[in-house]
Amino acid sequence: MSVTVDVPVAVPAAPPRSARGTGWDRAFEILCFSAATLLLTALGGLVISLVIGGWPALSKFGFAFFTSAEWDPVQEVYGAAGAIVGTVVSAGLALLLALPLAFGIAIFLVELCPPILRRTIGTAVELLAGIPSIVYGMWGLFVFAPWFAKHVQMPMMMSAKPGSLWEKLTAGIPNGAGIFTASVILAIMILPFIAATMRELLMTIPATVRESAYGLGSTTFEVIRNVSLPYVRTGAIGAVMLGLGRALGETMAVTFVIGNAHGFPTSLFSPGSTIASTIANEFTEATGELHLAALISLGLVLFVITFTVLALARLLIGRQQNL
Repeated sequence: MSVTVDVPVAVPAAPPRSARGTGWDRAFEILCFSAATLLLTALGGLVISLVIGGWPALSKFGFAFFTSAEWDPVQEVYGAAGAIVGTVVSAGLALLLALPLAFGIAIFLVELCPPILRRTIGTAVELLAGIPSIVYGMWGLFVFAPWFAKHVQMPMMMSAKPGSLWEKLTAGIPNGAGIFTASVILAIMILPFIAATMRELLMTIPATVRESAYGLGSTTFEVIRNVSLPYVRTGAIGAVMLGLGRALGETMAVTFVIGNAHGFPTSLFSPGSTIASTIANEFTEATGELHLAALISLGLVLFVITFTVLALARLLIGRQQNL
């Protein structure tokens, strides 16, 4: 006796109907990929153009271009060491001056400021970030530099003992223009950027975190030191590097007050130059091929310095996130 068993045959299911608008996903993905690729292509093209444009100077002077401070367009001798040192020193001093004030402003606005004043002070800090750099430069040249020379530079130079280290640090022409004046102007410029970013970071801390610390009997200072700052430590590094990047690339404000003298700065009050100020001063007058190539090489050096700072910031942030 035979038994017949009906085996069900699997029928392929109909493809699901695509949701409305799903057909645009591929186009949107291609558009985003194209935007990212375009950015990388533009960055690579910028580097290549700087290398090609500055190659005549780099090939002629070699490594001496980065170690010599002699800059003589008449003799066609160019060295970037003075501008490099001026850039790093002025930006570093500006960061040292601005960092404590920026952190203090941010902490005050979030932790200590009365609510009635918080919005007013916060708006004032944000407005400082919107002032054009040339306004800072003109204010520094016509207002701050004369006041600084009369009330700060001259008394400090007069009080220095002959032959002392303090005399060497304060040596220079008492006209208010120099490395330290440029650093002060830069500090004022980057302060609102760091303060505003730090304020936003501190505002992201959940209220329960602070309340828990206060509930354990912590003082305001202990909460700020042991809870708030460690909580935003990673973002704080980004805020600091944001200000440093602004200070490294600033042009007009520094050009007004730094003195624009090639060579290594020998004191806080001695005139100097930065990479950006040198390019701004001489680019329109660079008629020779070698002079123009030297200025383009300075632009390449500034790009490398900024890229290095951003890479170090990324490395520090990565280490903080892994802790």
